[in-house]
Amino acid sequence: MKIRHIYILPVSGIAAAFLIAAIMLPGVVSCAQNPGKRISAAEYKLKVLETLPHERNAYTQGLFFDKGQLYESTGQYGESSFRKVDLKTGKVLRMLTFDSRYFAEGSCVLDGRVYILTWQEHKCFVYSLDDFKYLGEMRNPTEGWGLTSNGKDLIMSDGTDKLYFLDPMTFSHRTTLEVKMNGRPLRFLNELEYIDGKIWANVYLEDYIVVIDPQTGAVTGKIDCRNLLPASLRNSTTDVLNGIAYNPADGSVYLTGKYWPKMYKVEIVKK
Repeated sequence: MKIRHIYILPVSGIAAAFLIAAIMLPGVVSCAQNPGKRISAAEYKLKVLETLPHERNAYTQGLFFDKGQLYESTGQYGESSFRKVDLKTGKVLRMLTFDSRYFAEGSCVLDGRVYILTWQEHKCFVYSLDDFKYLGEMRNPTEGWGLTSNGKDLIMSDGTDKLYFLDPMTFSHRTTLEVKMNGRPLRFLNELEYIDGKIWANVYLEDYIVVIDPQTGAVTGKIDCRNLLPASLRNSTTDVLNGIAYNPADGSVYLTGKYWPKMYKVEIVKK
């Protein structure tokens, strides 16, 4: 059941750091790759270690762990939410929902604050992760797709071949990374996760995940995720692969998709 108990309302007296920041992204500053050296992406496949339940009504947009606890943001107008989820049962332990004006997107945590993007509404909402208390919102001048953090910056995708490194206090632009796979721009970068110094990204409408060097933008790995969710578990609402969560407590990686009934603990192995 969805518990519609929190709505996005104006809040007075919040810290200045979380007031709406109407800061437009400057022109692209590429973290240049060596033009004379083409990086070939290594090919990987999945080994499923454990199959876990996942709410089929969750249009997964963001997925992450904090202190061993799983959290998820879900999208669609009228369905968007942010959830605290029991990993083993898939049960929603706590949930906030968004006004039907908002289509929630990627999410991540940094320093106890959870950041939740919206798709085309140009907002990033900020909450306290402990109690889901609303702290404020910041302006995003582009579309919001995926979101992660390297512990210092927010890292955002907007459906293009670019990743934006942003100040977590103001959402102001720090730098832009142009992502290329086998020397060509890779568009439709979606949900993101920062794992062991690399950026992992879903690619919208594709059954693979890419591993990106955050210094050069080169895709150094391509993970084949075809048939992760078997045909027997698909129905008319089943959507695309989306959702990467890394649990630093034990180094495990979990994958799921939009309206998928399962989540998978996986190991990445070389083809």
